[in-house]
Amino acid sequence: MADKFYSSVFQTKTGWVGLLGSTSGLQRVILPCESAREVQELLGDSALETPDFCADLQERLQAYFSGRRVDFPDKLDFAGTTPFQRQVWQAAQLIPYGETRSYQWVASHIGKPGAARAVGQSLGRNPFPIIVPCHRVVASDGGLGGFTGGIEMKRRLLALEGVDSSPFRKGDREVDLNEISLTCY
Repeated sequence: MADKFYSSVFQTKTGWVGLLGSTSGLQRVILPCESAREVQELLGDSALETPDFCADLQERLQAYFSGRRVDFPDKLDFAGTTPFQRQVWQAAQLIPYGETRSYQWVASHIGKPGAARAVGQSLGRNPFPIIVPCHRVVASDGGLGGFTGGIEMKRRLLALEGVDSSPFRKGDREVDLNEISLTCY
């Protein structure tokens, strides 16, 4: 029997957030938006909206966006992803709250030291922002690197965790949403 898909949209201190998943696990997290409608549009209409879907995760995300340290041991649905993407995302999950690592660190950690650019591309396709903390990965040259949610969102997430992002100026870039599949909001 095929999985049923569920979604929830809820408000945090930073804005409206969305979750999409099934009994197989979480499939997508939508970073804070200005309105519930905007989040619902990003989630699409293929899932049954269930306000209490992942209620515990909703509470933890609300705490996170209020500036509290939170763990995210949630079951993730990696269907449709590559083994390389899973390796990259699992390595990113090892980066402690309030700390950063470079794309090169992630590449070396997964045993592919020459793959920093491919690591960045995989992080740009991360459908689980915050849960898989792609915002904690920065460029080796002193820049923040890219972030599909935008550099200002990356700065805000790092600031929530107590990371001063002001030294990360060189090399910052917005990711063109047309060049990446729309997943890491």
